[in-house]
Amino acid sequence: MSERRRRIGDGLAVLAGARPDVLAAAPGARQRFVALGGVLLSTGALAAVSAAFAVGMALGVWWPLAVLVGLGWGAVVVNLDRMLLVGMAHDSSLKRNLVMAVPRVGLALVLGVVVATPLTLQVFSKEIDTEIVAMQAEAADAHRVALESDSRFAGLPDLRERIATQEAVVASGGVADPGLAVVRAGVTEKQAAYDRAVTLQRELDAKAQCELDGTCGTGDAGTGEAYLQARAAADAQTAVVTAARAELDTAVAAVAAAEGRSAALAGSSLDADRAELTRLTAELDRQQAAFDVENEGSGGILLRLEALDRLGGRNMTLAAAQFMLSLLFMCVEVLPVLMKLLLNFSPPTAYDRLVQLRDSGDVELEEMAQESRRTVAQAKEELLVLAERERVDRQKEAILARRRAALAEVAARTEAARAQPEAPAAEEPAEAPRQLWDTGPIRELARSAAVRTVRSVRRRPADRTPTTV
Repeated sequence: MSERRRRIGDGLAVLAGARPDVLAAAPGARQRFVALGGVLLSTGALAAVSAAFAVGMALGVWWPLAVLVGLGWGAVVVNLDRMLLVGMAHDSSLKRNLVMAVPRVGLALVLGVVVATPLTLQVFSKEIDTEIVAMQAEAADAHRVALESDSRFAGLPDLRERIATQEAVVASGGVADPGLAVVRAGVTEKQAAYDRAVTLQRELDAKAQCELDGTCGTGDAGTGEAYLQARAAADAQTAVVTAARAELDTAVAAVAAAEGRSAALAGSSLDADRAELTRLTAELDRQQAAFDVENEGSGGILLRLEALDRLGGRNMTLAAAQFMLSLLFMCVEVLPVLMKLLLNFSPPTAYDRLVQLRDSGDVELEEMAQESRRTVAQAKEELLVLAERERVDRQKEAILARRRAALAEVAARTEAARAQPEAPAAEEPAEAPRQLWDTGPIRELARSAAVRTVRSVRRRPADRTPTTV
């Protein structure tokens, strides 16, 4: 068990950036690096959980896949934090530490915000879900109003009202048509005129009757002059009543005909209006249904952040809790860099001094190795130069020997030619006679060989191409 714990501790120390060879020489620093490695693993685990929640909220994927993605993101965060720690070597200078720490702390803060956001959303998930339902309902209502105010659907209220009017007209046989108000007003006037004529006729009949009875007028019963005048007036009014009745019947017939035509016209246009209303209503419902599907499935991180912001704007307690929770997660993420920065301000430990000695020793050894390789390379070059010089000297001796042999051969041939007797004058030689000193082609060959030899000997060493040994 202790061996296993020791291996785990060594792994955490290496994760925190410790060098095993130096740590073996300075075991007192082991606990510090083990604790720092544990902090790194804690931040990685927090980042893994945050990424799993983020992937689940944003994409709605299967939770084992979200966990795998979260583990990958946690490994990335651990690697980044380890890079920030390893890059901050121990230095007692405040200025250099600040210069090194500011960008690292800034990067750690960015990572902290990224890690803290999904965790904060998950903590307030119930409140956010309730707010999202309200926001989706508001968005659906706003979209419905926007659709109804669209030019394509702006005539729907008038179309519905017209269809209702047409249905009422058809159901009432044209009576409910408001366009027949003028015609009905004429019937009303004719009816009033007829009623007045009938009333006047009744009054005249009553007056003639009371003249006949003697109960009114002259008071004399019988068919006297007063009665005859009253009867004549009553009979004349009967013609007026008949005429008024005829006019009323004509107006009523006109109204009935107008109502029939109105009912027929409303019935003929009702089907077309109903079809248009059905088409527009179906298109409106289709677009609203498409928006509702999209609206209900829009519960991603952006909408949840907006819901959390709205909740924080209405509830200061929730806003304070959100701020403190986010600050906690960010502090956990920044903690490794802050710990390393604080350790840099402390006096150098034995581990730090050993690291500095090992690094300086490695540099010195590498410099010595470089110097040795440089000396060996220089000696090899000198040997190559000496070997090349010996080869050139050997070639020069060989060329000089060939030159001396060629000159001796030419001299021997010249002496042999001089020792021969002269030929008779009568004989025609095959070719022009040569002088005793003319050695012919042999002399030319010897001369050209001597020139080549001298040129090769006088050539500078820089003009010759070195050969490798």
